[in-house]
Amino acid sequence: MADNFRNANRQRIEHIEACFGSQGRPLNQDGRILVGEGVLIKMCRKKPKPRQIFLFNDLLVYGSILISKKRYHKQRVIPLQQVQLENLEDEADKHGWVVRARGKSFAVYAATAKEKAEWMLHIERCVQELIKNGARPDSVHAAVWIPDSEATVCMCCHETQFTLLHRRHHCRSCGHVVCGACSLKRFVIPGVDKRPVRVCNRCYQKLSIGDNSVIRTRTEQASESDDSDDDEEVPEVPASPQNPTTFYGGREGPSTSAVTM
Repeated sequence: MADNFRNANRQRIEHIEACFGSQGRPLNQDGRILVGEGVLIKMCRKKPKPRQIFLFNDLLVYGSILISKKRYHKQRVIPLQQVQLENLEDEADKHGWVVRARGKSFAVYAATAKEKAEWMLHIERCVQELIKNGARPDSVHAAVWIPDSEATVCMCCHETQFTLLHRRHHCRSCGHVVCGACSLKRFVIPGVDKRPVRVCNRCYQKLSIGDNSVIRTRTEQASESDDSDDDEEVPEVPASPQNPTTFYGGREGPSTSAVTM
């Protein structure tokens, strides 16, 4: 790797670490390259929200935006060998795809079809390079959660209407929005979580057949946070020309191309 590119890459990663602060995971290590960065719209459980996304040659990292280019928090780190992409059909102003991974799967949207194509191409190339070099891809991925707004009644019993008293919950196996009575059980889902997690009654019946995993009822399990990085309220930073997606050059030296959002 050319010295100029190596130094620029190190400075970029150090800046990202500084933006996440002490709560973020150290990212600067030998052989790690920042491939690209930008703001994408992540489909969260309550509503779509902007997230700062960083693509490394071995990781996908994202976080909530407090101050653009200066301060991020709620860092999430996903090893790329876990990642599998699924294309979503483009709509008028929505150009999305699904990121499937072991601990968390979600949909993200770019502002243009070109930006979407570039993100998907770069992620796929990084994943294939890791596999080519011996990394084992994951075959088990977390379910994509259906947004709260898409379910007014329980998707399991189809009877309970959601109110302030009847809260929405998500099954960790299928991602459906269900009521409390339809999600009393917990189950250890191999490859997704080592702890018992909330599942709906239908998935519990399927998963528990012939399995001796530890299962706890709702009253035995400590209270859980459905998705802490999605429930928070922080100032939102819209996609704009001031927040372009930038992909950096490879080992031969710096070569940047900004995709205007």
